[in-house]
Amino acid sequence: MEAIVLANTNEMSHEEWLEARRKGIGGSDAAAIAGLNKWKSPVAVYLEKIGQAPEESVSSEAAYWGTMLEDVVAQEFSKRTGLKVRRKNAILQHPEHPFMLANIDRLIVGEKAGLECKTASEYLKDEWKDDEIPTQYLIQCQHYMAVTGYDAWWIAVLIGGNKFVYKKIERDEDIIQYLIQIESDFWNNHVLKKNPPMFDGSEASSELLKTLYPAAKFNEDIELPPDAAALISEYEQAKQEEEEAAARRKEAENQLKAMLGDYEKAFAGERIVTWKNVCSSRVDSKLLKEKYPEIYREVARESVSRRFSIK
Repeated sequence: MEAIVLANTNEMSHEEWLEARRKGIGGSDAAAIAGLNKWKSPVAVYLEKIGQAPEESVSSEAAYWGTMLEDVVAQEFSKRTGLKVRRKNAILQHPEHPFMLANIDRLIVGEKAGLECKTASEYLKDEWKDDEIPTQYLIQCQHYMAVTGYDAWWIAVLIGGNKFVYKKIERDEDIIQYLIQIESDFWNNHVLKKNPPMFDGSEASSELLKTLYPAAKFNEDIELPPDAAALISEYEQAKQEEEEAAARRKEAENQLKAMLGDYEKAFAGERIVTWKNVCSSRVDSKLLKEKYPEIYREVARESVSRRFSIK
C-alpha cells in the first residue's frame, strides 16, 4: 500500500494549507476524536472541518517554538541514531480511506518508517520517562502508519530545552483498525452530514464553549429539548457524588494534619506528607476601593463571564 499525494506543500500558503487540512482527518485530529487530546475536543475538530471554528488570534509560544525547533530535533535524531531523514513536503492521503490525511515531519531514508518531532515543557517530563509516550502522540503516529502503510514510526522530543529523548513505535494493527473505524464514523456521520458530536467533559470542551459563547446575547427564556431532563439528573447525581467525595477527602486531610501537628514533614511508609508554611501577599480590593477610589477605578478591569447553575 502506498499513500496518495493529495497536495504538495512547497509553495502552499498557510491559508491554502488550512483549507487542504479540512478535506480530511489528520494525525493530531485522531487523538482528539478518540477523546485522548487534552487540548482539543471532538467538537473542535468538527468545527474546523466544516469551516466554523473560532479564529485563533495568535499561535501559542509553545506551538511557535515547536515549529522553530522541528529541524533541530530532526538533526539531533539523525546524529544520535545514524538514521538519515528527509522532508516530505506533501499532504498524504490513505488510498482506501480518503478522509485519512497525514502531514508528516520526516521520513526515514531507506526504511518504511517516519519521524515525528516534538518539544515539551520540563513540567511534562514524567510523561516521557522509561518507555512512556503520551497517548495523544502514540495515536498520532499510529494514524500516520495507517495512512502510509509503514511498519514503524520514531518520535523524538526535546524536553525543557535540555533533555533529548527518542523512541520507536511499532505498527499496531488493532489500534489502526480502531482509528479507521472511529475516523470513518466521525467523517461520514458528523462532518459530511453536518451533525455535530456531543460536547464531552474535557477541559478542551469547556474552553471551546467559553470561546463560542462568551456572553449571553438574549435576555429571554427558551425551552430545552426533552433529553435535557436526563442530563440534569446526571449532573445533579455527579454533583452529589463529588460533594460526598470532597467531604471524605477533607476528613482524611484533617486527620493527617492532626497527626502532623506542629511538624512540616512526615513519612508514611514510602509516602511523604507535608503541611508547609506558605507566605503570600494579596491586594485587598475592598479596602483599596474604600480608601483610594480614584486609583481603584483606574486599575479595575471589567470582565464578562457566565455562571452555570440549576435550581
